[in-house]
Amino acid sequence: MAAILAARTTLFSVVLAALCFSSVPARADDASDIRRLIGKTWDKPNSKVVTDPIVIVDNYAIASWTQGAHGGRALLNRDGGHWRVVLCSGDPLKEAVSIASVGVPADVAQRLASELAAQEATASAERRALFSTFDGIVLMDEPSHQQSKQKGHAP
Repeated sequence: MAAILAARTTLFSVVLAALCFSSVPARADDASDIRRLIGKTWDKPNSKVVTDPIVIVDNYAIASWTQGAHGGRALLNRDGGHWRVVLCSGDPLKEAVSIASVGVPADVAQRLASELAAQEATASAERRALFSTFDGIVLMDEPSHQQSKQKGHAP
């Protein structure tokens, strides 16, 4: 009986370790995909977007970004295996209530806000201040996004 219990415990430990470590590359790949999407969309020849930190919970992410003397945060959603920017904003994306108000499940919104606070705390005070310079909320699915993008209001 002890041998069976030991074998089950070992098997459980191996499976648990595999599950834990298998999510790390997926998150790293997701973060790379998000950086690439934001860069492809908003990089300018003389002003690249620096996207970091990125927090990912389930099919949602918040990416903090800076571009020159400006910054903000982007809320993203993974749909069909591809990331898309839902909206850009500043401080509202630090609050779980604001995140949930655009359709993110409340538990996911809470985890995003909590992880974002922890990750942004590791950035310099100057860089954190830039994340708050984005004024308002720009929804990316609205026609006004094209105008905002051309004027450079979103990253």
